[in-house]
Amino acid sequence: MSYEKGINMIEDIKQDAEERMDKSLLSLDAAFARIRTGRAHPSLLDGISVNYYGSDTPLNQLANITVEDARTLVISPWEKPIIPEVERAILKSNLGLNPSTSSDKIRLPMPPLTEENRRDLTKVAKAEAEHARVAIRNIRRDANSDLKDYLKEKEITEDEQRRGEDLVQKLTDAKVKQIDSALDAKEADLMEF
Repeated sequence: MSYEKGINMIEDIKQDAEERMDKSLLSLDAAFARIRTGRAHPSLLDGISVNYYGSDTPLNQLANITVEDARTLVISPWEKPIIPEVERAILKSNLGLNPSTSSDKIRLPMPPLTEENRRDLTKVAKAEAEHARVAIRNIRRDANSDLKDYLKEKEITEDEQRRGEDLVQKLTDAKVKQIDSALDAKEADLMEF
């Protein structure tokens, strides 16, 4: 068993863990984008599907979504007959938005958030961040388990295993720090008046 082979195995485990952790961070970003702040942002409507000729289709595939001003989104459906379906989908989405239609456009004014809403949304953001932390720790556990398996099979030495675990722990710490700073930014955004 060569020293270089052991180093390559450790690097492969670390790289796999890092890719999986980055996917968890992307998932967290997407979850944060769906949490409504007082400002208008097209990603707010990402989870909305519209009944389009009998099949559920994402809203962003049926219409152009733009920001008119800081508190208003404008939806311009590509086909005028689907406007009532778009309105229905928005009302069913539980985002607390009331669409207002004028000819071929739907305006979505963002109601200001109450203090209670802000606290509730902050709790949701914290829960999403905790899910991401748990995912990161699970990936760390998997990587450490792989290192132990390699040690059992005598593919790496104990020193290489410890070095690998240290690398994975440093990676985990860095990703958790990214989650914490993303959460801090989201909380500040939510509590801003």
